[in-house]
Amino acid sequence: MAARLPDVMTVYRRAFLDIHEADPARAEVERAAHARTHVHRPGLRVVAALAEDPGLPPDRAPLVGVAYGQPGARGQWWHDTVVAALPEDTAREWMSDCFEIVELHVLPEYQGQGLGRRLLRDLLDGCGRRTAALSALELPDSPARRLYASEGFQPLLRNFFFAGGGTPYAVLVKRLA
Repeated sequence: MAARLPDVMTVYRRAFLDIHEADPARAEVERAAHARTHVHRPGLRVVAALAEDPGLPPDRAPLVGVAYGQPGARGQWWHDTVVAALPEDTAREWMSDCFEIVELHVLPEYQGQGLGRRLLRDLLDGCGRRTAALSALELPDSPARRLYASEGFQPLLRNFFFAGGGTPYAVLVKRLA
């Protein structure tokens, strides 16, 4: 992921930031700095979809989709923020052995072809955790939310605001084992 971080951020920007952020360029810089903190975390998993180009080796093929996540742990901002918003027993049930999906994005021109579903399934397959969690925009009828619902994710928190942000999110969870 570190070697292709510029490509990862291009997918992220085109699939999400350009659509949902007032200042996508600023958001991309901030999110890239955040992503760099993830690349060396234990248990980081990354899956990618590459454009088919027989003239290029896989490490040079254009990235068209990406998903990454990590085991949740105390001391990680997202994990601690979500745990603090939950009753203790709910946090223990859902977050104590959780794989956290940090990002999942597919370029707009490749959406609707099942790539997001394949990336999600590949990311979670064999992650070794009891549950999975992610945050998604509080847009229940969006393609992303329909994908997550069809894959068994359910809302744990709704209309949740992360510190410093004015955008409502849902925290979605799923049992894996």
